[in-house]
Amino acid sequence: MKHCLIVDDEPDIRTLVALFMKREGVDTLQSPTLAEARDQLERHGADIDLCLVDMRLPDGNGLDLVDELHVSMPDLPVAVITAHGQVEAAVRALKAGAFDFINKPIEQDTLRRLLRDARNLRPLAGETSDPSGGQASKATRRPPLEDANSPLTGRSRPMQQLREMIGRLARSQAPIFIQGESGTGKELVAREIHRHSSRAGGLFVPVNCGAIPGELIESELFGHHKGAFTGASRDKPGLFRAAEGGTLFLDEIAELPLNLQVSLLRVLQERRVRPVGSTTEIPVDVRIVSASHQDLNQAVREGCFRQDLFFRLNVIGLRVPPLRERLDDLPELAESIVARLAERDARPVPVLDAQVIQRLATQAFPGNVRELENLLERAMALTDGDRITAEAVSVDPMMAGEDDGSASTLAACPGFIPESDEQREIIHALQQTRWNRSEAARQLGLTLRQLRYRLQKWGVE
Repeated sequence: MKHCLIVDDEPDIRTLVALFMKREGVDTLQSPTLAEARDQLERHGADIDLCLVDMRLPDGNGLDLVDELHVSMPDLPVAVITAHGQVEAAVRALKAGAFDFINKPIEQDTLRRLLRDARNLRPLAGETSDPSGGQASKATRRPPLEDANSPLTGRSRPMQQLREMIGRLARSQAPIFIQGESGTGKELVAREIHRHSSRAGGLFVPVNCGAIPGELIESELFGHHKGAFTGASRDKPGLFRAAEGGTLFLDEIAELPLNLQVSLLRVLQERRVRPVGSTTEIPVDVRIVSASHQDLNQAVREGCFRQDLFFRLNVIGLRVPPLRERLDDLPELAESIVARLAERDARPVPVLDAQVIQRLATQAFPGNVRELENLLERAMALTDGDRITAEAVSVDPMMAGEDDGSASTLAACPGFIPESDEQREIIHALQQTRWNRSEAARQLGLTLRQLRYRLQKWGVE
């Protein structure tokens, strides 16, 4: 990185940033207005590697420049400078395409993090590097399907769009909320975002918010001091600090208790955590990616999830398509799963009969790719030879029923008809595990206590 453009009407801020950049070996261009910034970009745009722009300028709003650069120079990382506490302004900037935001007063540690992330940025998904050292041109872009290392199998249009979005979202530091049904691969998507991001050298730390007991989750996330509570025999840093410089993935975020939602909101706003039993806050450098199979908008309406936290987490929303929307991927998915299972079991890869895919395509798969994998694993376990037949992938008679599972549900739970996606998913998981509640809870990403509570609430015995 050689040049940084600083757009701010306060000379002290421009000088502070310029002195820091100089020590880091980066030359700077300075503009006090939008008009001068546009002029600098027109004359020196090809040489500018980073842009810092204030939200409030004498001749307009810095977001206007963010919008322009998002279209004309999509590879240029643009960070927005906001007044301390202007959370809504920061969120608007990230939604507009800003790479990141920094609060006034500007701290050198913040600038150091920003510069590190900007330097670690990769070209847009599917692009190659220019041998001369610049960014790739549009003519040299490769389709995102050619990422051989991606675990997201499939060439259907929904999967192409998903991979393309991952490549673009990975370039930002904005919080991302991933919505998708159980078994669609939300954690895989989160890992891909991390792998393509400027934080790929840091840790990816996954947390299932529904699997940690409510009385321990604050300590697990934020850490604690020795003696903070009974059993706290030593200091514990917590998962936020464990993910320092990397990505923290908060799976099933809808399960987070309301009192912890307040604490999480503060961490997102201040970028600091306070361990249990401590009176001081500790800065953290973590990107947040969250996910849920539930509709958080509905949870907000029902008062189960804080609207301000959802607003902060859902800066960028990403939907993972269910398997029924990408049935064109079934052949490739099935072959990939069978090959992986065969490698795990150290056995030859069995061949799928032609009728297998036809049989699979007729099934509903409410459990999505996870259910497909379970079905193929069962088929391989029942197959001694080198071929998997259509009969082997038939639904287990103990689990058989209508496409939506209602018939089998009624047989197992007289008088109960599932009315929501969550109810159908839970009953289906119980049927798949032959009513082993511990295993069903594990597959669903729930604690046994949470599963029992739901069953009792619905009157299912």
